[in-house]
Amino acid sequence: MNRGAGIVAALEHAIKGPVWGCQMCGQCVLHSTGLVCPMTCPKTLRNGPCGGVRADGHCEVKPEMRCVWLRAYESSEELPVWRHHIDDLRPPVDNSLKGTSSWINLVTGRDKQTPAGWTAVADVES
Repeated sequence: MNRGAGIVAALEHAIKGPVWGCQMCGQCVLHSTGLVCPMTCPKTLRNGPCGGVRADGHCEVKPEMRCVWLRAYESSEELPVWRHHIDDLRPPVDNSLKGTSSWINLVTGRDKQTPAGWTAVADVES
């Protein structure tokens, strides 16, 4: 990572970390998860809760923590613009982007690239 990108990543984490618990995955989906970072899930699930959500709404892995996905769903109901984005299917995490700026990755399109070894749905269907 070059110096400029490192500065942007540090700035992004300084802003998003304390406010939303950003884990710097490099592929931010806060807008579609009720402004709750899904990477704070102990299982790092990006598309909804696992089957282990306790009856009281807490996490099976960290019982003291409310399920990230219940918080995301509840928070998304409060958002006027992105309310229905909670239903969007998010791509799996590209771990090669961890620690990089999602802002830069969004602008450059790097967060939309298919990593080596992955097959795009369009490739399978054709």
